Amino acid sequence: MFGAIPRAMICFAAATATPLWPFAVLAICVAAVVLLIVKLRVHPFLALMIAALLAGILTPQFSPAQISKLPAALRADAEANSWIAAVELTAIEFGGVAGAIAISIGLAAIIGLALMESGAADKVVRRMIAILGEKRAALALLVSAYVLSIPIFFDTMFMLMLPLARALCLRTGKNYVLYLLAIAVGAMLTHSLTVPHPGPLGMIDNLRLDAGLSLIWGVIAGLLPCAGGFWIAHLINRRMTVPVREAVGVTREEMNSIAHKPEHELPSFVNSIMPVLLPIALISLASVFKFAAGGIVTADDSRQWLVGTAKVFLFLGNKNIALLVGAALALWVLARQRKLRFSALGELLASPVETAGVIIIITAAGGAFGAMLRNAGVGDAIKALAQGYQMNLVLLSYFVALTIRFAQGSATVAMLTTSAMMYEVISGASLPYHPMYIFLAIGFGSFSISWMNDSGFWVVSRLSGLTERETLSTWTVTAFAVSIMGLIEVCLFSVLLPMK
Repeated sequence: MFGAIPRAMICFAAATATPLWPFAVLAICVAAVVLLIVKLRVHPFLALMIAALLAGILTPQFSPAQISKLPAALRADAEANSWIAAVELTAIEFGGVAGAIAISIGLAAIIGLALMESGAADKVVRRMIAILGEKRAALALLVSAYVLSIPIFFDTMFMLMLPLARALCLRTGKNYVLYLLAIAVGAMLTHSLTVPHPGPLGMIDNLRLDAGLSLIWGVIAGLLPCAGGFWIAHLINRRMTVPVREAVGVTREEMNSIAHKPEHELPSFVNSIMPVLLPIALISLASVFKFAAGGIVTADDSRQWLVGTAKVFLFLGNKNIALLVGAALALWVLARQRKLRFSALGELLASPVETAGVIIIITAAGGAFGAMLRNAGVGDAIKALAQGYQMNLVLLSYFVALTIRFAQGSATVAMLTTSAMMYEVISGASLPYHPMYIFLAIGFGSFSISWMNDSGFWVVSRLSGLTERETLSTWTVTAFAVSIMGLIEVCLFSVLLPMK
């Protein structure tokens, strides 16, 4: 049945097809990633793809649903040989992640280049410092990221605000780590706690909770951990200095030259901020219309104009279209400021597009690795193990979400999987607190451990210019600390303010 595969390997696969084998797969693959990237200095793309293939090869058998993802011509071979299935599924999962992120990352790289080259990012930072003062600049980034990211994915928000952090560091000459973490902390919390992000949306559906109430709870519950994360960012920033390294398409010398230009040579403040604010506004409006139009207007309703308006804003608010609008506006500002022709713009775009390609393949490889761990049954094994023990349900929710996040990298998958499992546990039970605390515990657990199998890890690392070790020492540590703060908050309030 397995062709050339040695019979000993077949027997080994069959013998290890136990509920504990997925944990062995997880441990082996995690060790492989750490060894390849940290010790052997293998390029992250190769290391993650090797780990993804390894997870597939160590999977004794794939389910019919997993095999059905493959093209029809390959299914027969994949059913007969699980190693072929492992290779083809890795490629499918890689392509799926790349397709979801490639356009956004490419356009964000272009926006970043244009904002830096035109001086627009520096203009925004100068106005920010003039209004708030240098000491409050990081706080301004934190608050902006927390509020503006409510309707926007973490990756998109980080990419849009990164040029501001770069320009701010060049202007002040310090605190690059603090500025990066301020943006990341604000955007991370809303991504896991507030609708309309897909993870929280899936959780309220799985847990049968009210969307509006969850938004209020999520925003409020995120405030204390957000402040705590900002404090952690300050501590890390004091102990670790990271320079602003060359951005996509802009050398260090060019960035310094831009940062020290006389202000009258920079674009206007409105032109400078619009490439960032306009995509955010379009995405936010799309979220508003999505909720407002759904179920309100019927086929024979006189308010058909609302349907047409909603379609327009849902199109413009698609993240790829919104970023395309932002990129076009940023390029217009650059061309106008530098008096460039289209041919010169095309030459400038070569470098950020090439750099974005590297980011895309690394991020997609991380996503493929997480997906192959999921295909290996790691998530199901964690779910089965958790159901076998009696413990505090807030703690159970958190640690199941944490483990699933660590295993496969996606916060959204961790939220969806854990909430579906926890509903079966709490359904019909009499909780001593509001079930919204289960929602919050899962949300905090879902971003707890961000490492090499998390696409967000690579977005932070590659776009900001941090090495893998620096990203682990800054972003990963901060995310875990904020997650623990959130858990403590939920545990305390579920006792002191049960809202039952």
